[in-house]
Amino acid sequence: MNNLSMESAIDMDKLLSSNASRMSRRIYSDEAVYRLEQDRIFKHNWLYLAHESQLKNSGDFMLAYMGEVPVIVARGEDGKIHASVNSCSHRGVPVCSADKGNARSFVCPYHGWTYASDGRLLLVPQDRKKNCINKESLGLKQVPRIESVFGLIFGCFDPEVESLESHLGDMRYYLEAMFDRFPSGIEVVGAAQKWRLSSNWKLPVETLLGDVAHGQFLHGSFLSAKDMKNAEDTGLNVVPKAGHGSIMRLLPPDTPIEHMTWGMEAVLSDSVPEELKEYLLNTQRESMKRLDAVQGRIKASTLGVYPNFSAFGYHSSIRVSHPRGPGETEYWTWWFVPADASDAVREMLRPNYNFYFGPGGALEQEDVYSWQQQFIGASIPGMEDTPLVCELGLGEETSHPEMPGQVGDCYNEHYVRQFYLRWKEDMKKGGE
Repeated sequence: MNNLSMESAIDMDKLLSSNASRMSRRIYSDEAVYRLEQDRIFKHNWLYLAHESQLKNSGDFMLAYMGEVPVIVARGEDGKIHASVNSCSHRGVPVCSADKGNARSFVCPYHGWTYASDGRLLLVPQDRKKNCINKESLGLKQVPRIESVFGLIFGCFDPEVESLESHLGDMRYYLEAMFDRFPSGIEVVGAAQKWRLSSNWKLPVETLLGDVAHGQFLHGSFLSAKDMKNAEDTGLNVVPKAGHGSIMRLLPPDTPIEHMTWGMEAVLSDSVPEELKEYLLNTQRESMKRLDAVQGRIKASTLGVYPNFSAFGYHSSIRVSHPRGPGETEYWTWWFVPADASDAVREMLRPNYNFYFGPGGALEQEDVYSWQQQFIGASIPGMEDTPLVCELGLGEETSHPEMPGQVGDCYNEHYVRQFYLRWKEDMKKGGE
């Protein structure tokens, strides 16, 4: 089925109500919807590729995906970041199979065609005898637009797409509060953790955009009544621009600095080691000089950039939800730390990343279970007349006197409604 026939089979206005408070279960389970997403969403929006700390030197590379498309992200000899589709121009075989590394070139294992880190075709062994190949026109397909913000590298297949800055809008303010608070920036440590979920790709994204309400029920064995009271008292769901969002606590100006400080929750024991405490407090003091007065008081739990990038502030992870089918997602996460943190400090911070979240994380297992159960519910036959409901806090969100965007309390579901209104707008646009 081509895109036109798929679109004719999908009535977007029946899938989603005008205010997105009612949504068809087909949004998560329908093959035609999923296929149209690959064209309308993933070919025309900015997608996360890598962090600059992973590509420090010429020849550094890592593999990534843009929707279902495999790409090689590399720093070329010109010092610039390039992204090339990982498929040989000759017979389509992947030219790189290592997740990350450093290489001067990529060689196809089938016939030896050789490509530079920027995707140019350098060598065709058979050309020595036949001399009939125009190498200049046969490089790897390039991602035409690449831009970055706070070290986060994004790419887009649409050469006419709006700038990354325009795409983000006021979301940049919240990315700055999370990623630019550290004097030396952040560093991504190690390779991605990857695992498969029997779930639609949008469910993990929704959760990290603003879902606080599930915490006391799904994670009740870990979250105390005090934790939820703190969330209710100071927690906010922010939508800076439709599709993006953040869960945060905006602490009062007179909050003691140790309660504002990023990383204090990283220690699983009741007492924070003195070396770690001193480092984190010094980092917070520097952050409050770098950021504006409000950003310094933000404790950002999670945030999301449309369509499938997420970040976990408390647990120091970058996340991407890669689509693999209506009911299958490949989830990638990376651990990040302040770039100037010593090895000892990094080791003290590590448990907060891998104890709670990741493929073996205690809380992650509970989230994954629910995402998978949700897909089962979205796939039940004969439920076309029973839409899913998303109307908590409908119309209560408003502007905030100190921060950009529309703001609701921690239980307001406007982050989901705005995500799907943006999704619907993109799905109704003409494709290629």
